[in-house]
Amino acid sequence: MSEINTNVYATQPTRGTLFMRTFVPWQIWRFFRINLRMMRLIGREKRQHK
Repeated sequence: MSEINTNVYATQPTRGTLFMRTFVPWQIWRFFRINLRMMRLIGREKRQHK
């Protein structure tokens, strides 16, 4: 039997990734975009069940 390597390393986020995670206008835009997509999806589901 071979041993399984239990040392798992996560990659370090890049400078650009860290910037986008902390850039408030980008976070606001993502929040609204995701919510709009959810509202559209829910609206489609409600129309199908009438």
